[in-house]
Amino acid sequence: MSITKKATILAVGLGLVTLSACGSSDGDQASGGGSGSRTVTLVSHNSWAVSKDVLAAFEKKSGYKVRVLEDGDAGQAVNKAILTKDNPQGDVFFGVDNTLLSRALDNGLFQPYEAKGSDLIRPEYRADEAEHRVTPVDTGDICVNYDKAYFSEKKLTPPDSFDDLIKPEYKNLLVTENPSTSSPGLGFLLGTAAKYGDGGTSRSSEAESGGGWQDYWKKLKANGVKVVDGWEQAYNEEFSGSAGGKKADADRPLVVSYASSPPAEVIYADPKPKTAPTGVAEGTCFRQVEYAGLLSNAQNPEGGKALLDFLIGKEFQEDMPLNMFVYPVREGAKVPEEFATYGPQAEDPETMDPAKIADNRDDWVKSWTSLVLK
Repeated sequence: MSITKKATILAVGLGLVTLSACGSSDGDQASGGGSGSRTVTLVSHNSWAVSKDVLAAFEKKSGYKVRVLEDGDAGQAVNKAILTKDNPQGDVFFGVDNTLLSRALDNGLFQPYEAKGSDLIRPEYRADEAEHRVTPVDTGDICVNYDKAYFSEKKLTPPDSFDDLIKPEYKNLLVTENPSTSSPGLGFLLGTAAKYGDGGTSRSSEAESGGGWQDYWKKLKANGVKVVDGWEQAYNEEFSGSAGGKKADADRPLVVSYASSPPAEVIYADPKPKTAPTGVAEGTCFRQVEYAGLLSNAQNPEGGKALLDFLIGKEFQEDMPLNMFVYPVREGAKVPEEFATYGPQAEDPETMDPAKIADNRDDWVKSWTSLVLK
């Protein structure tokens, strides 16, 4: 899931289920009606954000007022949307990523719609092209972040790979999220599965773990990894390098977060530092893609289609980086210099075919739970 609303010192987080409504630019909170309604409702995880002028321009051009329901962490929001699919809370759902996409599609969460401009989406981010039930919106990398000050003071080189994290010099330094309750936690687990395989041999000849991701996690557990429920707790309460962590006397200088966390720490700091106070271990990254879709049984499908067109339009795509701290998927969309400077995408992130994720995700999470939490 993207990290957003950093102006509140990264206080959004991914841990607790909440349900809030933020209305359109004029505060319209009316619930969506039938196909003739001029209100269109977007259901999302807590990390949705857009500039007021960009949203206002869409509302003026389309004639629709946008109502947003933020519904917790990505995994929690997806599960709730599935449970309410026969009587959905809104018209469009945003925030299902490649780690959970199969769950949404298999449960019939979306109806087909090919958004205008889909041909401009980079091919590597497209999915479900036969039926067009989802539209790619953004991409980012889940990676281990490190507290630069801690490693400088200790005269210790920060880790740069999964292999590094199980070395004795990094014992009791890492905090991660539970993959059963957190999107970045799940992405980190899938990254280790992509790296080490499922009980097979690591793709890296230098890897210290040759017994698959399960063996790797045994070593990570023995090396003192700490597990918490969600991103907010991990980043703002446990991680010593975050603005929130510094205030909370956090003692973990390594955290599973995003490659886009360092620019957020710079952009929302007062005063702004010349360099980011946190860094990214690029050898621990897993590529994430987020999608939006027209909900089955949407009360305002025409408004939903217009909203999906907007989400992959150039104006919104170029607005995302400094609001949701993610990269656009549309070809030709520009990325702000300060975002690209402090939060470049990983050059060689771990990836996994969505079909493989679908076949193994639930079993891997169960195995992880038995292995790490018991």
